[in-house]
Amino acid sequence: MKNLTPRRLDLPSAIKRMAKTARVAAETGVKLASGERFGPLMLRETFESMGATYIKLGQLIASSPSLFPEAYVTEFQQCLDQTTPVSFEYIEQILTQELGDIAKHFSFVDPNPLASASIAQVHVAKLLSGEEVVIKVQKPFIETVINTDLGVLELGVRAAEKIVPKMKHASLSGIVNEIRRAMILEADFTQEARNITEFQQFLDDTGNTRVVVPQVYFEHSTRRVLTMTRFHGVAMTDPAKMRAYTDDPAGVLSITLNTWFESLMQSASFHADLHAGNLMLLNDGRIGFIDFGIVGRIAPEKIQSAISLFESINQMDYEQMAVSMLGMGMTTQKVSTDELASDLKVVFESLVEGKPGASNMDDDLSQILVHVTQAGERHGIKFPRDFALLLKQLLYFDRFMREIMPDGEMLKAMGLEDF
Repeated sequence: MKNLTPRRLDLPSAIKRMAKTARVAAETGVKLASGERFGPLMLRETFESMGATYIKLGQLIASSPSLFPEAYVTEFQQCLDQTTPVSFEYIEQILTQELGDIAKHFSFVDPNPLASASIAQVHVAKLLSGEEVVIKVQKPFIETVINTDLGVLELGVRAAEKIVPKMKHASLSGIVNEIRRAMILEADFTQEARNITEFQQFLDDTGNTRVVVPQVYFEHSTRRVLTMTRFHGVAMTDPAKMRAYTDDPAGVLSITLNTWFESLMQSASFHADLHAGNLMLLNDGRIGFIDFGIVGRIAPEKIQSAISLFESINQMDYEQMAVSMLGMGMTTQKVSTDELASDLKVVFESLVEGKPGASNMDDDLSQILVHVTQAGERHGIKFPRDFALLLKQLLYFDRFMREIMPDGEMLKAMGLEDF
């Protein structure tokens, strides 16, 4: 697999990018001037219009309830990573730059994209040896877009910290740097190929044949091109289509969740972007995990604390919740578990207030996790980025289960009904 060095910043493209950002910002300004109210919805729509970097920033907001207001966290959980496709001419240029003569790699490349997201576009192709594959191709100038956007954000944060010194305590500069690190990793397909290989090793080690990941064709892949086996089946975004493939959607969901949780415990990393669009029910009944651009890595002892947290939430054991949160988070101050437990009790009582007859909190998992994290923040507990990824993934599962099993119970689907 070729691993090419990063390209230098393309100045003309950077200027165009700044012009687009200014134009979208101006359009938002016009809306405000016309009387529209600024809020989470407007900000999300603005971010989606600005593309790659801002979409990822929106997804960070969605997964960081300890850093951002609850209304914004909730709204940005709907942040869509779907963009207008670029022309096939651009795709051909990148394939040629990365692989050389395309005809020496593929006998056919479909000019119509299978999917288009902020960082990459996917096309169906066929190898000279006859295998049908998909090619994930990085969009033109995406590295320039990332570096330009984050450069502007960094300048804005530094200026804000000088004007309002108290903002330094919010560690906004660190957040921008974290976004940069995450996006650069996601734009490096050699890293995604390693993530896939790592997960395949986990499947082999555990003898799991119900779940499958794409085979990576390393000889046809580079840092900006990733060639993989094409899966045939249906994405798990449509429950009705799923039921046409299986009469046991709950069983499919159970296998999916159990596999993911097992990988959390036994693999070096976990898939941190496993929403319904990245899950496929294949023609042969197997479950396909795709798109390993974002993974998380959590130390085993912190994973145990995360599982303990969910067990304690199910049992309404506030003291154990507090202990588990301390086990997951980081703090430079002494935290009273009794005071934290008392705060958590107030949080849960406020959540169930006004909901007569509510015997459990399954339907409010996302709200629970948001408030629990905020409670920890009030007591000086800082949660690492990978815990934010874990939180985001659990919220995905919560929404996914509501679609597939409207009256479902997450713990039962995971085989944890005794918790």
